[in-house]
Amino acid sequence: MKTISREIVLNGLTPILFDRYSGNNKEQLGTMDKIYQEGEYLVLPSTNILSFLSAQNTESATQRVVGRGYKEVCKAALSFVMINPGKSIMIPFLRDGKLLKVTDADLKIHYAVAKIMKGKLAIPNPKERPMLDCPWELKFDLELLETPELNEVLLKRIFEKGGLAVGLGTFRGVFGKFNVKSWG
Repeated sequence: MKTISREIVLNGLTPILFDRYSGNNKEQLGTMDKIYQEGEYLVLPSTNILSFLSAQNTESATQRVVGRGYKEVCKAALSFVMINPGKSIMIPFLRDGKLLKVTDADLKIHYAVAKIMKGKLAIPNPKERPMLDCPWELKFDLELLETPELNEVLLKRIFEKGGLAVGLGTFRGVFGKFNVKSWG
């Protein structure tokens, strides 16, 4: 297999929302506890980017971009794409090229009501999530082991189109949209 290594920079086009899972369904986190933090810095787990590429239980960028046959590409992305290999799984947010401290992030609270379907009834589910306004960037190393299902040209297209169509974070598609600032 051919190995491709790239440094990727994603540039946020819309605010990004956070909704970190507490680890169990009984514990509800406070609104600002839903961010991802490593030390004093605001971060995004690389697993969020892998989900963007490979999720099959929710709409992924791969599903949106590839269409029919997307499941094989999703599996290839999950198996053969590594984000920050050998480093932390947490990717720090940047603003103006500098690591973004949680205290400097100027996080806001986004209020919305999600509707959860129970049979034919739509049950309102109020949500409060931390929101990071633009500008934001994510810079990380990506390694791809090319396969017949997934090569660099397709992966870059998934990032480029999926960044606009799907985005990162929670409430994707509306929030977390980005463009590929650098693929090098």
